Amino acid sequence: MKAVNLDEPSSPRFVGQIHEVAEELSQYFYETAAERDAEGGTPLEQRQAIRESGLLKLSIPEEFGGLGANWSTIYKTVRTIAKTDSSLAQVFAFQFLMLASIRLYGTTDQWQKLFKETAEKNLWWGNALNPLDTRTIATHQDNHLFFNGQKSFCSGATDSDRLIISAIEEGTKKFIVAAIPTQRSGIHLNNDWNNMGQRQTDSGSVEFTALRVEEHELLINPGPLSSPFSSLRSLIAQLIFTNIYLGITEGALSEAVKYTQKNSRVWSGSLAKNIQEDPYTLLHYGEFWASLEASRVLADHAARLLDNAWEKGLSLTAEERGEVALAIFAAKVNITKTGLDVTSRIFEVAGARSTTFTLKLDRFWRNLRVYTLHDPLDYKLNELGDWALNGNYPSHSFYS
Repeated sequence: MKAVNLDEPSSPRFVGQIHEVAEELSQYFYETAAERDAEGGTPLEQRQAIRESGLLKLSIPEEFGGLGANWSTIYKTVRTIAKTDSSLAQVFAFQFLMLASIRLYGTTDQWQKLFKETAEKNLWWGNALNPLDTRTIATHQDNHLFFNGQKSFCSGATDSDRLIISAIEEGTKKFIVAAIPTQRSGIHLNNDWNNMGQRQTDSGSVEFTALRVEEHELLINPGPLSSPFSSLRSLIAQLIFTNIYLGITEGALSEAVKYTQKNSRVWSGSLAKNIQEDPYTLLHYGEFWASLEASRVLADHAARLLDNAWEKGLSLTAEERGEVALAIFAAKVNITKTGLDVTSRIFEVAGARSTTFTLKLDRFWRNLRVYTLHDPLDYKLNELGDWALNGNYPSHSFYS
């Protein structure tokens, strides 16, 4: 699909137009989502459709050539795509996480220059940052550095134009981040992702061998965790997870409804004339809808708080950052539990025939189960509990 001409972000029609483009992409992905899930690998054709749509510059401000959308709009766009293809939604969403990393960690000159280049050249950004994986070491030599080592869970690195990477600085053990071209010598994408879910996220490993990184490519001023504002990156990531989980669950419920209406049969012991009147089927769908609606409300509320925090910039206080964290963690906990429940129980209302392999309805649970293991939910509950019991906000870290 080709990029469409959109109104100004201040126009009442702008958000609706963005969602129309997202819906068109989502329906296009739906046509082959189940088959591509089975195949795994890189969805090059579908990634190109996203590039051609113009949505890669969704988060970039207008003055730098972007569309200037807020986080609420971005997350709803990601959620729409996740309804039919959560792998593509993850790669798409990481575009904005990488751009946010540039904005939060780099100098004004750095992020403005990279934003302009991204918008002008329609660049894809991939991820090879993963702060939990400390196997990559950076050593200094003259006015540059060499990165050597590996990174795991590098979603979207394949077919990207640029990468956000990280390493541990030799000697100081400092965590450093850089923005570099993907095709630079010394980068090897292993394409070794073969998990049971999120199979087209290219979340395999990357190996760096004497990768040269220039000093001006380092995003260290102000750098990670230098302020409550810079620490928003982890919260942006957590709300990405939340909205993709929500999209997966909405997609699963939509597929269950279509199958139930067309193919499910009334149990022999039921007094109902048809499946639409069966009291237990209605009860389960009522449970699904109520829990999913609560998840939507929480996710949208968290996005609005993030929008407000983003607008504050460096004036954002630790307490204001803490309020955003609480909202995002509550939303994530809710949709994780709701999503795993709905994606596994849709078969109870759809019936035994819905388990046929040709339908591949299990992909929703598999995708959600893999993605929800990104970080243990218990730790989010622990931080929410520390707030509820002791009044302590979640700490600033790379992970929460």
